Amino acid sequence: LKMNAMEVETKEKQQLVETLQRTEIALLKEKQELEQKNKDVELEIEKRLLQSRKIIEQELLQKEQERHELKLKEKDTQLESMKRTIEDLKRKSEQGSMQTQGEAQELLLEEALKDAFPFDEILEIKKGAEGADCLLEINNKLGQKCGSIIFESKNAKNWNNDWITKLKTDKRNKSADIAVLVTQIFPKNVKHFTDVDGVWVCSFKEVLPLVNALRMGLMQVHEANKNQENKDDKMVMLYKFLTSNEFKGQIEGILEGFQAMRSSIDKERITMEKIWKEREKQIQKVLISTSGMYGSIKGIAGNSIGDISMLEFE
Repeated sequence: LKMNAMEVETKEKQQLVETLQRTEIALLKEKQELEQKNKDVELEIEKRLLQSRKIIEQELLQKEQERHELKLKEKDTQLESMKRTIEDLKRKSEQGSMQTQGEAQELLLEEALKDAFPFDEILEIKKGAEGADCLLEINNKLGQKCGSIIFESKNAKNWNNDWITKLKTDKRNKSADIAVLVTQIFPKNVKHFTDVDGVWVCSFKEVLPLVNALRMGLMQVHEANKNQENKDDKMVMLYKFLTSNEFKGQIEGILEGFQAMRSSIDKERITMEKIWKEREKQIQKVLISTSGMYGSIKGIAGNSIGDISMLEFE
């Protein structure tokens, strides 16, 4: 009976152990399943976080791209506006009216006469008033008036014979001794300075040596009048001399010397202007690059960048 009881107890214990083992195995399985589920949940959370982050990054990137495209469009619009403005200014500069060019030549003529003959008096004729451009009253070393030369400046493309008639009328009205027409275009078959019906016609380059020769003649006539008053014969001789080919030849000789000097000066000026143009282009490139960089930074940063007055429209 004891043996039977012990066997029964042993079997019960074995069954209990087996039950406990099965329970333990089930618990271990559940534990592993829970751990795996937790890992799966964490992995899913990480995946969702990563997807959310990618979505946010894409949205931010898209917004940044849209903002950048908007800035590029604004910059393109500004560039187009600046191009149109530059083209308008360039066209207006190239189209400069003949009147403006003529006035510029008049001013250059007056300045050249002032620099060349500082002791003479230049009387400017007001713009819009009838008459020539200016009147040069010649003074000798003693400050005595020896005569006057009236000037008319023309910057036209075609020659007009009415210029001579008008200048002769102005000469009479102003009681001038000599009339000089400064023009870039000569009458037909004329290539350099000459006398046209009582009016000296010359180019801008020839005007100073011509005036120098003419004023010397007027000063000689004045001196002859002063020293030999009431001697009409010698006055006639002087007048004939001033209107003779000999006097004209002397003026041509003087002008040839001045033209040779002018040619040398022009060559030096061309060389210097070439150097100046190269430097000007280099400076222009630097200014354009600086302006472009400033515009790009200004377009991105907005009002946080201070304004540079030299790069802003007034």
